[in-house]
Amino acid sequence: MKPSTSRRFAISAWLLLLVILVMPAGDPALAQDSKAWTEIRSELYGDDRTIHDGSGLLEIEAPDRAQDAALVPISIKSMIGPDDERYIKSLTIVIDENPAPVAGTFHFSRANGIADIATRVRVNAYSNIRAIAEMDDGQLYMAETFVKASGGCAAPATKNNAQAMARLGDMRMRQIGEWEVDQPAEVQLMISHPNFSGLQTDQVTQLWIPSHYVNDLAVSIDGQEILTFEGDISISENPSFNFFVMPKGEGELTARATDTKGNVFEQRWPLRMGSAS
Repeated sequence: MKPSTSRRFAISAWLLLLVILVMPAGDPALAQDSKAWTEIRSELYGDDRTIHDGSGLLEIEAPDRAQDAALVPISIKSMIGPDDERYIKSLTIVIDENPAPVAGTFHFSRANGIADIATRVRVNAYSNIRAIAEMDDGQLYMAETFVKASGGCAAPATKNNAQAMARLGDMRMRQIGEWEVDQPAEVQLMISHPNFSGLQTDQVTQLWIPSHYVNDLAVSIDGQEILTFEGDISISENPSFNFFVMPKGEGELTARATDTKGNVFEQRWPLRMGSAS
């Protein structure tokens, strides 16, 4: 090989190595994402329904890298206002790489005003988190974001079993911001429940803890159903949900939650107009 050719080869090899070094390493979750989502999508919606790009309709926010994989905050905001002719009928949260990827589905009505949701989820591996909205006309729209986290579904509970059971089903409700008649108003609902995933171990006995989680929630105001939710193990312990309602005036909000052991928890709170918090 001539010296000039050898020199060109060495430079080319060095440049190739530099490109490889600066390129981001391939992530196993990213490599499997297409297959995982294809299977989940088919199971949820079949192969014939079109899922449209939801970037003009939904916005999903979550940390790029979670500080705690067992408590990852996510929020989903809708671009559809209360005066729009159409509304979001349901919103499904999917975490591709979780053992139970469908975290849950929220069902709305026009009485919500806007279909915004905030909650906390477990993330078991680097994964896309998706929000799929079904409109009242049956059309599907999706927004997604990628979160770096691992081990969230098997992470130990923050309280021991006895403490968790002592407060099981306790609920708190908080009105947020200014509440006006016929205007979207924010509610936070918090439920004390370990939401055991079935993948955790008791830190004292080292025995597996069977799954035990809130799987149904219904919220109503003065007897009118406002919101329902079906959940699974991907919702974090002590579930917390922020959502909106359109109050008709002062009244009473009722929350009724059911868990996988058949326990039913119900609580009522008065609603006040004006500055809530």
